[in-house]
Amino acid sequence: MQPVSETYDVMEPEQRETAIEAARSALRRGEPVVLPTDTVYGIGVDAFSPQAVAVLLAAKGRSRTMPPPVLIARAEVMDALATDIPESARELASAFWPGALTLILHAQPSLAWDLGETRGTVALRMPADEVALDLLGEVGPMAVSSANRTGSPAATTAAAAQQMLSESVAVYLNDGERSQQQASTIVDCTSGSPTVVRQGAIPLHELQAVVAEVAASE
Repeated sequence: MQPVSETYDVMEPEQRETAIEAARSALRRGEPVVLPTDTVYGIGVDAFSPQAVAVLLAAKGRSRTMPPPVLIARAEVMDALATDIPESARELASAFWPGALTLILHAQPSLAWDLGETRGTVALRMPADEVALDLLGEVGPMAVSSANRTGSPAATTAAAAQQMLSESVAVYLNDGERSQQQASTIVDCTSGSPTVVRQGAIPLHELQAVVAEVAASE
């Protein structure tokens, strides 16, 4: 029998420790959790559990051709997860992390993970959200996608996420409504000039103010 989901209100500081521990336990069991980020709510699992990633994709109704990005607690973790990192990517991370910027990089080939059909890449982001960073600091890198069924609007509240994902998620962390409905901007840094492959919360001109050669996708 599918266990009943639990919801924790992390807006109250005294409840946050209990909520983070419940989420950590669920992630260790390979179950998804819904967490707030600085953009929209996300559904996340242990990035190093192929079975958990498969559960995440199934919950969203998404195939392996759409692998989830990985959220990290510290920018230094980028070097553990990616290789051949160009200086432009480091400059963008320094300027916009934590924040709504996702960088596509070459994945470390030695890592034992399976995020889907990534073609040897990984999409990394450090979110500017205290609760998300607390959880990531406890559990390590998480594969996280927007908390919605594929094709539906991204959830800006935990309740909206629960309406769409229901009991497929073990723990919901409620931290109020997120007013930033734009997802993160995604920049591909794997070949040549960095290229924006998804417009998002950080506009092109702000990226170009840091790295002039950032190009828009054609």
